[in-house]
Amino acid sequence: MEVKTSLLDNMIGVGDMVLLEPLNEDSFIVNLRNRFDHNEIYTYIGSVVISMNPYRSLPIYTPQKVEEYRNRNFYELSPHIYALADEAYRSLRDQDKDQCILITGESGAGKTEASKLVMSYVAAVCGKGQEVNKVKEQLLQSNPVLEAFGNAKTMRNDNSSRFGKYMDIEFDFKGDPLGGVISNYLLEKSRVCKQPRGERNFHIFYQLLSGASDDTLMKLKLDRDFSKYNYLSLDSANVNGLDDAASFRTVRNAMQIVGFMEAEVQSVLELVAAILKLGNIEFKPESRVNGFDESRVKDKNDLKEMCELLGIEQSVLERAFSYRTVEAKMEKMSTTLNVAQAYYARDALAKNLYSRLFSWLVTRINESIKAQAKTRHKVMGVLDIYGFEIFEDNSFEQFIINYCNEKLQQIFIELTLREEQEEYIREDIEWTNIEYFNNAVICDLIENNQNGILAMLDEECLRPGTVTDDTFLDKLNTICAEHQHFESRLNKNSKFLTDHSLPHSCFRIQHYAGKVLYRVEGFVDKNNDLLYRDLSQAMYKATHSLMRQLFPEGNPAKVNLKRPPTAGFQFKASVGVLMKNLQTKNPNYIRCIKPNDKKVAHIFTDSLVCHQVRYLGLVENVRVRRAGYAFRQPYESCLERYKMLCKKTWPQWRGPARDGVVVLLTDCSVPTEEFAYGRSKIFIRNPRTLFTLEERRRACLEDLATLIQKIYRGWKSRTHFLLLKKSQVVVAAWYRRYAQQNKYQKIKSATLVMQSFIRGWKARNILRQLKYEKRCKEAVTTIAAYWHGTQVRREYRKFFRANAGKKIYDFTIQRIMQKYFLGLKTTTMSPMDNTWPAKPYGFLEGAHTQLRRIFHLWRCKKYRGQFTEEKKAVYEEKLEASEIFKDKKALYPSSVSQPFKGDYLEIQKNPKYQKLNSAVEEVLLADLVNKINRANGKGSPRLFLLTKSNFVLADQKTGQVKASVPLPDLASVSVSTQSDGFFALKLKEGSASASKGDFLLSSEHLIEIITKLHHIGTTAADRDQINIDISDEFLVQFKQDKVCVKFIQGGPKNGNSAACKRKNNRLLEVSVPSP
Repeated sequence: MEVKTSLLDNMIGVGDMVLLEPLNEDSFIVNLRNRFDHNEIYTYIGSVVISMNPYRSLPIYTPQKVEEYRNRNFYELSPHIYALADEAYRSLRDQDKDQCILITGESGAGKTEASKLVMSYVAAVCGKGQEVNKVKEQLLQSNPVLEAFGNAKTMRNDNSSRFGKYMDIEFDFKGDPLGGVISNYLLEKSRVCKQPRGERNFHIFYQLLSGASDDTLMKLKLDRDFSKYNYLSLDSANVNGLDDAASFRTVRNAMQIVGFMEAEVQSVLELVAAILKLGNIEFKPESRVNGFDESRVKDKNDLKEMCELLGIEQSVLERAFSYRTVEAKMEKMSTTLNVAQAYYARDALAKNLYSRLFSWLVTRINESIKAQAKTRHKVMGVLDIYGFEIFEDNSFEQFIINYCNEKLQQIFIELTLREEQEEYIREDIEWTNIEYFNNAVICDLIENNQNGILAMLDEECLRPGTVTDDTFLDKLNTICAEHQHFESRLNKNSKFLTDHSLPHSCFRIQHYAGKVLYRVEGFVDKNNDLLYRDLSQAMYKATHSLMRQLFPEGNPAKVNLKRPPTAGFQFKASVGVLMKNLQTKNPNYIRCIKPNDKKVAHIFTDSLVCHQVRYLGLVENVRVRRAGYAFRQPYESCLERYKMLCKKTWPQWRGPARDGVVVLLTDCSVPTEEFAYGRSKIFIRNPRTLFTLEERRRACLEDLATLIQKIYRGWKSRTHFLLLKKSQVVVAAWYRRYAQQNKYQKIKSATLVMQSFIRGWKARNILRQLKYEKRCKEAVTTIAAYWHGTQVRREYRKFFRANAGKKIYDFTIQRIMQKYFLGLKTTTMSPMDNTWPAKPYGFLEGAHTQLRRIFHLWRCKKYRGQFTEEKKAVYEEKLEASEIFKDKKALYPSSVSQPFKGDYLEIQKNPKYQKLNSAVEEVLLADLVNKINRANGKGSPRLFLLTKSNFVLADQKTGQVKASVPLPDLASVSVSTQSDGFFALKLKEGSASASKGDFLLSSEHLIEIITKLHHIGTTAADRDQINIDISDEFLVQFKQDKVCVKFIQGGPKNGNSAACKRKNNRLLEVSVPSP
């Protein structure tokens, strides 16, 4: 039976803030602290999840937890991020509703980790399969790549996302992921050039220098020392808990999984290295004739290395840092840049280069993870974006971020109210208007196309003349002075003239989360985000594979004089697209809160948490959520949970669940104004009513527990007694059986003893009788034998004297011959065995010799009878070799035991020599020989083929025939007496082949080659026999010259083989190892 659970079971504090009583900011903070102290980091506000960053690992993300929350009701278990992810995934899969998960919070609150947990949960519960697993792996591995290039260490977070990310994960009709699309918002590119004290640049710079191999760094012209690069802060270069080297390997592996080619990875690293080199370029002033200063590069080494990495001509980039070209209609004007403007151009190039590289990475990842199918997809969006930011010094970035959060708060309130209203209408409950703060007026103050702050900032940036941050503030003071959410020291409202908390050059906006003071310094420059056209054109001229994609506006053929859109305009348009996207999806919210600024576990700072609760509008969210009815629950779940409070519904209600709830609430005397009946749910107005029911249920459960304990104890005692009784009967039965068995064994043992004694007595009597009868028979036999012997001896004496001598002689000779012939049986049948038994007596000498000769001839005949024709031919060749070389050639004894194989190259089977095989007749011998060169005595490998009519020399690699000599043209063969493999094939003078000269060759199978040559000459009737000359010195005819080949004994330097060396034009000396 499945156990029914609820959010209310074993609840620490209040798991759902909608049920918090009383509701105020203090009780809200106390409840968060209580749950945080007990490691309950998740709390609900209806369907919204509040996530507290624990700053440590908790055992609540195991595979067992995934299965626990899988396919469970949202309020069935204690609050968890898995419950929200499961609810969103099931709604997308089963109800075909597109989902979006909005994750907000300030830096260090755990937004990035929350998005990873959501994606890992969805990856764990969706389908399996090779293709699905590949898609899931690519979606998950896109995170390390984007974190490396978009995250950095800040004062509040060691892995802070410095960009906003929205990922649409696309699913098929089964709920399996098909791919995804990533959108990025407002990368903090100013961090590339400058970081606040205690913070770092983006992770990838440190990972590259720490984790890349020495070879990679050499190719990128980098050094591992962080201090050599101006763009890298040194006070926090190393962060505890961050292994940059291991992270770099993880990023490389992730890029490979996502689908980056190795060339693309190398191109990306080259751009990162170029940015580091760019930061090291410094300028010096140089006076000109007209009195203006012109910037020049101090040390051109870093400039040169950067240009080599990007493939840019050094002079082109150097000029772009010194001059600026301004174009207006058909006119061009070139102006010099001073040192400050050159540094501005350098930093602008670095920021643009990095931000465009980051955008290219996002685009490239989208190409790899996008869904391939063209059918309609279900979509789950995950938004991980900056939370509301209130710093001591707030600038343009904080203004843009807070504007985005205003829009998210607006859509959050609208979608929450719409969800509430839709549920009330669906359940047929009367809807009452809810009073709440609508921040549309603040959004209008910022984004209004006429009088909005962003519109005025764009207008000021585009206005001709002198434009400064102060002129922009003056414009705000003029137009926004009467707005109730805008404050400035110089606006028309004089009440701020004495407000010293509002400095000059600042303005204050009262956001939904509180008042934020913005310093206007840098607003105009950051909104302009200008990159000089000369630098864009210089980058476009680079030969690097990515530069033309990153700087398309630098194409001289497509010069656009129109001013590029401002940063504020682009971000406003992106936010507008994002809002439209979110409004088409069912929203799910995760509000991330960090408990302390120290980034350590177990510390809860009330003031910091209170500040985040205020600007996240969480208390306001609770008030909106419980403005109508604080709690709602399906009739079945309500009846199942509280049925024990009414006798009519306990233990089982027979009928519709709604009727059971009506009976239950009537019996519990709950006032009718405290609840309302929907179509499928019961709505409870006040949390006190729910807690009252919970208290009564708890008390009832205690009574039920007591009753269950009583019944259980009685059942257990009765069961124990019956078990004892049954055991006693079994024990008695077994004991009686045991006693009878023992008695039976004793009787049986005594009977066996008696039987054995009786059988022994009978056996002894029978044995005694048999022995007596045997002795009698033996006595009769002995007497008869003696009597017959006496009779025979009497008869024999009559004939003994006449024939006794001859018979004894014949008998003795017969026994000697019999013994002699039996001794010959030990002789073996091997013809090689020369052993023969010694003659036992002199009179057998002649017979002994003849028998030995006859037996040897007979066994040789038997041995020859086993030979095949091929084997006979081999033995004939061996015999012929013996006649030629025995006692003449030192190499011969070692060749006796080696069979003559003939085809050592397997020329018939080897496809390499197929063409050669078809060009010659039947091959008798094929071997690899070395042809000795007269010039240097060195050998070159050749294929030696011997047929019945000629011998052929061919190239070893190609099989091309080098020489083919008919055997009748062969006059003689010369070899030495020693153990070398050299032989000379001498041709007849005047023959057709003699023009090429004799052949001096070397082979490991010399004995076999010469034997076969001699055998062919012997067996052929139409040609002379080939002469074999065995001598340590002979002459060889090389074309027109005769050369003496001399063999000497000595130790060659190249090992144990013979070596040939040219001594002069007429002498080749062959050194043969001593035996």
